[in-house]
Amino acid sequence: MAFLEWVLIVLLIAAVALALAGPLGLLRGRMPGDLGPHDGRLKPPSMRPNSVSSQAGLYPNHPMRDYARIEPFALLRSGPATIERIRRIVEGMPGAKVVQSTSGYLHVEFATPTLRLVDDAEFWFDPKAGVIQVRSASRLPRRDFGANRARLETIRQALDAAR
Repeated sequence: MAFLEWVLIVLLIAAVALALAGPLGLLRGRMPGDLGPHDGRLKPPSMRPNSVSSQAGLYPNHPMRDYARIEPFALLRSGPATIERIRRIVEGMPGAKVVQSTSGYLHVEFATPTLRLVDDAEFWFDPKAGVIQVRSASRLPRRDFGANRARLETIRQALDAAR
């Protein structure tokens, strides 16, 4: 068998394995145990280019600080009202699953349709700053190709339309 045929067989086997891994949940990754606000902060951005955080500036020596920076969400009438509106928005988004919802905090898992890769998105009412702090990060891939930022900006636009 020629080298090119072996390469094609290996690529085919890898493609089939990848196609099966997603639906079986093997690419979900593990949910970080340190999500949620702690001492007035959400978890820092990831060390890889696969996350965004409205609090990235709080970590001045973080290597992804500038890449991860995103603006927090403005409030509607109040923090709890804004969190509730965000919850209703995300419940209508493909692949979304609300994991935790309180009057001041929301954690949502977003799964991609084919491979079922999971991103964790957090929304926290920061009473000191009077905004909704946001963070979204991919569990597994090293790069998210802007997916977390785009998703949060889509949610921001829907939230702004509710004003």
